[in-house]
Amino acid sequence: MNGHVAVLMGGWSKEREVSLVSGAAVATALKDTGFQVTEIDVHQDAAALLSQLYPIPDKVFNALHGRFGEDGCVQGFLNILGVPYTHSGVLASALAMDKPMSKRVFKEVGITVADHQILTREQLSQTVFGSKPHVIKPLNEGSSVGVNIIFEGDSYTPTEKEWPFGSHVMAEQYISGRELTVAVMGERALGVTEIKTGHLFYDYDAKYSDGGSIHQVPAQLPQDIYDEAMRISVLAHKTLGCRGISRADMRYDGKDLYLLEVNTQPGMTPTSLVPEQASYANISFENLVVWLVEHAECDG
Repeated sequence: MNGHVAVLMGGWSKEREVSLVSGAAVATALKDTGFQVTEIDVHQDAAALLSQLYPIPDKVFNALHGRFGEDGCVQGFLNILGVPYTHSGVLASALAMDKPMSKRVFKEVGITVADHQILTREQLSQTVFGSKPHVIKPLNEGSSVGVNIIFEGDSYTPTEKEWPFGSHVMAEQYISGRELTVAVMGERALGVTEIKTGHLFYDYDAKYSDGGSIHQVPAQLPQDIYDEAMRISVLAHKTLGCRGISRADMRYDGKDLYLLEVNTQPGMTPTSLVPEQASYANISFENLVVWLVEHAECDG
């Protein structure tokens, strides 16, 4: 037996269902490689989670996605318990999840990002960047939850019910071009994938529905662009202070690479990009999961 690992999954974010699939895949892989596994469906009840984590496991595999599981909250909880957990710690998780703050950090190290403004919902009816199209996003959600592209002639002022992501919105310059993503494992970029989809963009359904997208790995790019995408992704991972695995999403407009965001808790579902890139790098899903557990840490 390789030790006791608790797998946290589910949660109460918009990405709950995806997290349940990720967690189930991870739990199966850990059992198959000789670990004792406790699967924990996390709900908004700290006392219940605390009781489910006793006796304290050797490690925690954090398979939660979205707010509260990916933004530093559960990481702080696990730090208090002193149990090592997979993926990034509090600061890197919080920075990566907060899109305006992470973009500010990326610009400081010379990474190109799309221009943006932070507006109230009501201000969306005003001119943004002087022209359209532009993209609106929640400030701190993942998996393209809440993302919309606003084209010339469109008018979109979401009601409070339509926009359950707070009073403010990120309006971002729309970058046309090719959708690329790079997984970083430790401080090593695994490869560059180009994502092709019949959807308007790589939205939630394209990410998680069968046939929603085609992943081409390695992406067919000029070698200098391929290498630069790898370099940017490792730099972003290090700059945020990420641990374990992260995934950088970017756009290539034929001239420049624009970093869109870094995901510190990439999906581990059957259609997920990181396991696919790991396979391209000759790393099996089981070995990927075990590596994450072996590199689990607490902050401090």
